[in-house]
Amino acid sequence: MEHTFRFFKQTLGLTRPRLRTPEQADRWVWLILAAYAQLRLARPLTEDLRRPWEKPLTPDRLTPGRVRRGYPRIRRTVGTPARAPKASHPGPGRPKGRTSTPAPRHPVGKKQRKTDMPRRGGAEQQP
Repeated sequence: MEHTFRFFKQTLGLTRPRLRTPEQADRWVWLILAAYAQLRLARPLTEDLRRPWEKPLTPDRLTPGRVRRGYPRIRRTVGTPARAPKASHPGPGRPKGRTSTPAPRHPVGKKQRKTDMPRRGGAEQQP
């Protein structure tokens, strides 16, 4: 069962981003699900780029992973509505350095002192 959950977390991309709140995790899962829906819709636009050990599939049965392999060809065919990317260096008026604050730290608990721990014998010694 744990292997199944681990596989789903890796497939949905929950092991990569630094998600700090449950709301961020919810948004990330919906974003990934939308991307998978787009990959399913793009099945007719790509060919089956399979590995030597994989069985051939018809275009209507391609998995999202196989469609993702053919995505560079799809992008060349369809194009992109976006303009060329801007320069990567920050311009005037932009802050330098970190854009996010450090993750909040929470105490994990206190260690018990030896005087707080019960004695082994079960019977307590009287002074």
